Amino acid sequence: MGRACAWLLLQRGHRVLLLDPGLDGQRDPSSGSEAALGVLMAQVFHRNSGRAWRLRQRSLELWGQWRQQLQAQGWALPWRPGLLLLASTPEELERQRQLVASRRQQGFALELWDQPRLDALAPALPIGALGGLYSPADGQLDPGPALAALLADGLRLGLQTYCDRVERLEQRPGGWSVHTRCGENLEVEAVVLSAGVASSALLADLGHQVPMEPVLGQALELELPLPTNWRSASPWPGAVVWQGLNLVPRASSKLWLGATLEPGDQADPAALANLQQLGGAAPAWLQQATVVRQWQGHRPHPIGRPAPLLEQLEPGLVLASGHYRNGVLLAPATAEWVADQLEQGSQTSQQTPS
Repeated sequence: MGRACAWLLLQRGHRVLLLDPGLDGQRDPSSGSEAALGVLMAQVFHRNSGRAWRLRQRSLELWGQWRQQLQAQGWALPWRPGLLLLASTPEELERQRQLVASRRQQGFALELWDQPRLDALAPALPIGALGGLYSPADGQLDPGPALAALLADGLRLGLQTYCDRVERLEQRPGGWSVHTRCGENLEVEAVVLSAGVASSALLADLGHQVPMEPVLGQALELELPLPTNWRSASPWPGAVVWQGLNLVPRASSKLWLGATLEPGDQADPAALANLQQLGGAAPAWLQQATVVRQWQGHRPHPIGRPAPLLEQLEPGLVLASGHYRNGVLLAPATAEWVADQLEQGSQTSQQTPS
């Protein structure tokens, strides 16, 4: 979220300093961005209106524009179009039918796939899939290359960076003082706070109660057994979602699988073991796949409030955090909202997106 906001502000002609303890290349095991699989679920979202719906649609549109802009500068953002959302119960299948009818009225081209069509796919889908909702406009964006591209192009545009953790924020006449762990005191005009769960403590010192909790997610990269592997292209229509878990085809014979939903910040080995079994619905090829890599991260989940948390708390202090499971998807729309708030100034204080 921080890199997306920084990049767009630079595009609009602002001077930006990005403070991030992860700029030294050391992977932060608690980072939600590090754990993300980049599945963008916008048009298959179950609602038809409201803030969450509008943010998702705007972000999907902006990601298309951002990919083109960054590609023009030589930064590739791997994008896999297509998303197949599987139904595991008759009730879920009926909700999908209703959603397709509703989306068609809105002009979106969603499709219902019946069980015979799913059974024709290889490798086999999770056991028990009764049907599926296919969206050609949704898809999957690799978070790693996206983060790298936003940073690299930001540097080209004049981004200043500082590798340190923020310990305290202090309001001063005309702006803010940012105190870092290493003892630096940085004077800035405005602050955009996108520090995940850590945002809560920084804001509490200023008298703002914005509670968030970590929800840990574990993910796997798997090597598919021969002759299951799909070589250079997947026969699936894109990423597949089964009961909240994402199966993302990779190049050659790889698959990303994740992520778990575990309250707190401590990984559960049993949850990881159950992940590859898909709760008992894993086809034989998935059970036989070899784990190549595993990783985890924390999603910032707002307590008692809907995600995400987008607020201008004070003049020059903007909160853009708490995106929970949709940080990659909502990054462009969040950045656009942040830039608008800062450019409109204190007149929009306390406002959230309508």
